[in-house]
Amino acid sequence: MKLIMESWRKHLTELDDFDLSTFKLKETLNPKIWTNEELKPEVAQKLMEIANDFWNGLDLKHVEIVDIIITGSIANYNWTKMSDIDLHILVNFADVDENIELVEAYFRNVRANWNRTHDIRIKGHEVEMYVQEASEPHVSTGVYSLFRDEWETTPAYQEVAIDEAQVVRKADCLMDLVDDVEKVYEMGNHAEANAEAKRLMAKIRDFRKCGLETGGEFSPENLAF
Repeated sequence: MKLIMESWRKHLTELDDFDLSTFKLKETLNPKIWTNEELKPEVAQKLMEIANDFWNGLDLKHVEIVDIIITGSIANYNWTKMSDIDLHILVNFADVDENIELVEAYFRNVRANWNRTHDIRIKGHEVEMYVQEASEPHVSTGVYSLFRDEWETTPAYQEVAIDEAQVVRKADCLMDLVDDVEKVYEMGNHAEANAEAKRLMAKIRDFRKCGLETGGEFSPENLAF
């Protein structure tokens, strides 16, 4: 737990020096990943290898993968040098087990453990694995299918206004909540800190999801996240 807190702290103390202008739109997609709007073949091959390595590590050979997609800022004009490559494996959760909530929790834990124990980067961008219910609507304005090697949702360059003050306020609020959990841990209440951390993780997931659904990728909630 202490190592986790130290890792959080390393990133959270960077807010004062963070340049929010990096979130502003670029004129092109990331040229390290894309050639105009076409995914570089060597990047596509590596991402497929990563996804297959992740999936083959699970005992789910009876479950068919519906698609593997790239999404998030790396598939849009709001990419930054810090953007992750969000790699989503789409499956029908009901094919795993009829208890969908259990399946969701299982995949969250599996992907969290995988992302924590792997530091895989392509062209300097860290690859983040996700497993997504195939029928779940995806609110991202840029979604690329590796199976079909084409855009499912083609990103469009459209200027947006970013409420920087609100982004900072919301980020500060999230960091205060993390500080509260850290204080509980430092007091020696480890079980309580663990429970609070889990609740906070769920809160942050819902916080970002709400922002994406109501304001899109440039919502203050998503940028604060």
